[in-house]
Amino acid sequence: MSKRTMAVIGGVLLLLLAWWSCHRRAASSAAQSSAAAGGGRRGGGAGGVVPVVAGKVEQKDVPIYLDGLGTVQAFNTVTVHTRVDGALEKVLFTEGQDVKTGDLLAVIDPRPYQAALDQAIGKKAQDEAQLASAKVTLARNTDLLNKKVLDQQDFDISKYQVDQFQAAVQADQAAIEAAKTQFDYTQVKSPIDGRTGVRLVDAGNIVHAADLNGIVVITQMHPISVVFTLPEQNLPEILNQGGANGGLHVSALDRGNTTALDEGTLTVVDNQIDQTTGTMKLKATFPNPDLKLWPGKFVNARLILTTRKGAIVIPSSVVQRGPQGTYAYVIKPDKTVEMRPIKVMQTEANVALIDSGLKAGEQVVVDGQYKLQPGSHVELTTPQPQKPAAPAKQPAPPGKSARSATGSKS
Repeated sequence: MSKRTMAVIGGVLLLLLAWWSCHRRAASSAAQSSAAAGGGRRGGGAGGVVPVVAGKVEQKDVPIYLDGLGTVQAFNTVTVHTRVDGALEKVLFTEGQDVKTGDLLAVIDPRPYQAALDQAIGKKAQDEAQLASAKVTLARNTDLLNKKVLDQQDFDISKYQVDQFQAAVQADQAAIEAAKTQFDYTQVKSPIDGRTGVRLVDAGNIVHAADLNGIVVITQMHPISVVFTLPEQNLPEILNQGGANGGLHVSALDRGNTTALDEGTLTVVDNQIDQTTGTMKLKATFPNPDLKLWPGKFVNARLILTTRKGAIVIPSSVVQRGPQGTYAYVIKPDKTVEMRPIKVMQTEANVALIDSGLKAGEQVVVDGQYKLQPGSHVELTTPQPQKPAAPAKQPAPPGKSARSATGSKS
């Protein structure tokens, strides 16, 4: 290859290299300009303004509470048994019926017990007649003894006969009371106010006092109890508020912690801690007027210890969590933000109670934190209201096509 040819090839290569270098620098400059412009529009670049929704730190009274999982228990539960043996003649209650103390629930065949009562009454009448005869004899013998016609031995016999028949009459009275009690037991009555459950035996069956199942179970539902547990670490707080003596306010909430079922008071703090779980058992009593609490139901029990006056509160969306713990973005007067550590006591109904880190009246970022970093400039905006859902399209009336129902386009 000649020197001239080699020089031409080298010149062409140099020109290609110079063109490629200029093209690369131009493309890099365009990309940087586009990125800077886009970052300025989004507000995420250095020096950009970030739109956020702001809120104020407020001060108000907030209840301090403890939450525990509880179970509803009937205030009293009684399994009604028969106390005598016999045929179950009548069942006079309806399953699920509210009954009062003393209401007649069932009747056992009373005839054997009526006969035993009549027999005891007859035996007493017999012994009373003998007692009367013995008293007359004693009076006569007393007169004869005074006239020295009757000896002392015969007189003593007549006296002891009176004592014997008096004792017999007393025994007969006791037998009458026992027979009357057995006869009364043939009428099975409710021992408490409450609601009957499922009938456990039908009329016509032979029932016994030793039967385990009974006739029906009655549960007292007004008032009603809720037994719940709390960690043993909460015991000092409860004792400091006088919880051992009862009287603290307790709310029963549904499983979603959204609806209050009833309001009651703490009545018992158990006298020992469960060592296997490290929890203590508490019982609260509720009036339950609307029967929203049912025996066996699981509820969330909220024990209110006290009310903190003038507490610092913020919307719960303000609270952010990071590697160092919880924090909030505070808006300073120059419209820049500061990432400030905070301590949250509790969160309830989208309101967070703050123990430390914020002061009343300060502005905090409620929405838009994901775009922020310490020192970012912010622009305060209002939250956009949600658009209502479009109404569903009504179907065409019967007998008309969709075009005729909505109108045809001209």
